[in-house]
Amino acid sequence: MNKPNVYLVGAGPGSPDLITVRGLELVRAADVLIHDQLGTAEFLAMAKEGCELYDVGKFAGNHKVSQDGINELLVQKARENKLVVRLKGGDPFVFGRGGEDMLYLAEHGIASEVVPGVTSAISAPCYAGIPITQRGYTASLAVVTGHEAEKEGSDIDWQALSKIGTVVFLMGVKNLPVITKSLIDCGRSPQTPVAMIQNGTYPSQKTVCGTLADIAQIAEAAGIKPPAVTVVGEVVALREKLQWFKKRPLFGKTIVVTRSRHQASVLCSQLRELGAQVIECPTIKIVQHGPGEEFREFLAESGSYEH
Repeated sequence: MNKPNVYLVGAGPGSPDLITVRGLELVRAADVLIHDQLGTAEFLAMAKEGCELYDVGKFAGNHKVSQDGINELLVQKARENKLVVRLKGGDPFVFGRGGEDMLYLAEHGIASEVVPGVTSAISAPCYAGIPITQRGYTASLAVVTGHEAEKEGSDIDWQALSKIGTVVFLMGVKNLPVITKSLIDCGRSPQTPVAMIQNGTYPSQKTVCGTLADIAQIAEAAGIKPPAVTVVGEVVALREKLQWFKKRPLFGKTIVVTRSRHQASVLCSQLRELGAQVIECPTIKIVQHGPGEEFREFLAESGSYEH
């Protein structure tokens, strides 16, 4: 079996400390890092010096590079015999087009591997204090793309979905009114609890709660924007007792650390542990430097100075 040239790595839901150990190893070893719109520069700071960085991120209304263009770039760099990491938000195989990437690479004779990532379908509710499964509340779970909701030929079976205990929608902000109406029309109670979590796992995380009947209005009034995860089900009611992330003392605060990069790591880790959004902006660089010719001349003449 050929050694992989390309690794599809799940970066996780957003917080840099939620990338897997294996994922971090590969990011640090990469010669080429082709990355999504990850929301934080800390992932890029993990790359080694000299690593080629390519931002191919997609967000609402803006695709910097087409999917075909990304695939062609993967093949091109792999054929240069470089270790290529395609760093994707969440998990590559959970609405991340990782399967498409692997098929394309295989068709072009490029060996690849996948490193799973923590999906926002689980982690965003977790950071909002919502267990997506809970004994006595639900015995079933579905994860659904919100992009399909408005399509005429949608593959979503709303009738079946309305009977599932917890339903998590990814990428569903724009189509939230369609989603809620479809569930209600298929028999789900309008009073079913719903939560929307924007920027899950980030210090800027924002959560709003309501019901199927009113969450679309509540989310619009609160200015909820992508990326956001929508959770439908009785488990949402547990949030009031179980929320923990926003209780961290520096939650919602942004702190700029100006120390040199190798000195800042401990402080940055401590600040993140307290809930802060940390921006590393090193304003100094400490290097070991031996005495030059001018300095040696100065030392040689120092004894001639009068005190």
